[in-house]
Amino acid sequence: MPIVAQSTDTTDWVSRYADEVIAESERRAPGAKQAGAEAPVVVVASGLSPSGPIHLGNLREVMTPHLVADEIRRRGYEVRHLISWDDYDRYRKVPAGVPGVDESWAEHIGKPLTSVPAPAGSAYPNWAEHFKAAMAEALTELGVEYDGISQTEQYTSGAYREQILHAMRHRGDIDAILDQYRTKKDPAKAGKGKQAQKPVDEAELEAAEGSGAASEDDGSGGASGYYPYKPYCGKCEKDLTTVVSYDDESTELVYTCTACGFGETVKLSEFNRGKLVWKVDWPMRWAYEGVIFEPSGVDHSSPGSSFVVGGQIVRQIFDGVQPIGPMYAFVGISGMAKMSSSKGGVPTPADALKIMEAPLLRWLYARRRPNQSFKIAFDQEIQRLYDEWDKLEAKVADGSALPADASAHSRAVRTAAGELPRTPRPLPYRTLASVADITAGAEDQTLRILSDLDPSAPLASLDEVRPRLDRAENWITTQVPAEARTVVRSEPDTELLSSLDDEARESLRLLLEGLDSHWSLDGLTHLVYGVPKVRAGFSADATAKELPPEIKVAQRTFFALLYRLLVTRETGPRLPTLLLAVGAGRVRK
Repeated sequence: MPIVAQSTDTTDWVSRYADEVIAESERRAPGAKQAGAEAPVVVVASGLSPSGPIHLGNLREVMTPHLVADEIRRRGYEVRHLISWDDYDRYRKVPAGVPGVDESWAEHIGKPLTSVPAPAGSAYPNWAEHFKAAMAEALTELGVEYDGISQTEQYTSGAYREQILHAMRHRGDIDAILDQYRTKKDPAKAGKGKQAQKPVDEAELEAAEGSGAASEDDGSGGASGYYPYKPYCGKCEKDLTTVVSYDDESTELVYTCTACGFGETVKLSEFNRGKLVWKVDWPMRWAYEGVIFEPSGVDHSSPGSSFVVGGQIVRQIFDGVQPIGPMYAFVGISGMAKMSSSKGGVPTPADALKIMEAPLLRWLYARRRPNQSFKIAFDQEIQRLYDEWDKLEAKVADGSALPADASAHSRAVRTAAGELPRTPRPLPYRTLASVADITAGAEDQTLRILSDLDPSAPLASLDEVRPRLDRAENWITTQVPAEARTVVRSEPDTELLSSLDDEARESLRLLLEGLDSHWSLDGLTHLVYGVPKVRAGFSADATAKELPPEIKVAQRTFFALLYRLLVTRETGPRLPTLLLAVGAGRVRK
């Protein structure tokens, strides 16, 4: 494929990162792209831990490099998007709210995720595979092309053996790097109880303390007892182990397990049941895979964190290069705090794809720079998001969209491999939701109402409005509380009707007289907004600029009356949609 020139669109974050990644790829392999030679493969990476439900915050770890990788593919380069499934990580705690899981799973804490039983009733062989499966299915629907790497397979097959032995030989150098960031008292603030630097992370602290390393460690490695490697116990399978000694020449490693008391001597050159601690494991993989681009969350980007320390370790220990690594901000859910997969109840990509189409979800990640936080709506806000999306679609179609907006739209609806599935006739989401709310999913009623929206072009089949209709129905049934659902009255509210004054009665008469001649979505919209104008002596076609402010008050009063007469509340679905759904005869009744 031809190589396309760099983008000149300075407002599009994806294109800017693609430019940087391509330049870095060519810098690392100078001369590789000669006449007739293949361009170097560009490697981008993500890491996901299947420690529990993989949520929509984790999805940003994938979507950020995916969007950059896809842009690079569009320019004709070969790209590998690696997703490292961190399924050889330790099982840290039992997440709350996971179906089929109770407190008995606590007995597995400390084991690799692939050695923990799946939740009860699961079709998958272990904990990791259970939670990987849902994410993998969602990524397929989102059009994400990737190479999945199981860290269990990598470690237990011996793929990283040389890297592990290398890290153990250089454990003193690694310890010296880590020691720069371990918690220490600032001499200038001694006695004030303040710390000069961030504490080392949990895994690294366990490695240091479990191996007998003291805070006064001189960084010499062997003498201090620091080891960047954690064996899993040969008896209980847990990582609550202490490395007692290690010999560089023979690679003999002695460890004991503090959980069950088991101990053994193994040859690390032949032993595959353990892993490097996280702050060494991550930079090792950067060098091993040749990763050029990998984002990280804000919690990995602060001083002393994994990404910062990893930059030193990859250069000084593994003779590699740190990836271009933008920090990405957190993703929220309409009013919820920062998500954590260790807690139950956080929405996953699969949950989002039940209520919104894949292009809309892609767009939410594409339109915001990685360092910008945003929220994904599971409440009424989803209707506004869909309205915004539909307006963008219209602007793209007529050529009036701004370049950055058009780029985000393009990345949402297609990848380098082709278009994503879309709804052939995308009616407004709020309209579909209102109809689904009123009809409770009855397909014949739904087809009748949606056909009445535009009598000049009625629907031939509900397939024309799918999958958007299905998403709207799912939203109504799973996200809207029962007390907020719309229930149309079965009998007239005779008490309310008898209490109406002449003005209200006249307004109702005008509405009923105009139903047949205005029976479409646009027609009924004109009618319900026009009745209060006519009652005040203005034309039904008068614009807001031609009307006094009191007309808006009169319209709100009229709308509230109609809702009370139809659904016993003062609010509900948009009145034109509600009237279409109820039907002219029933409205008159």
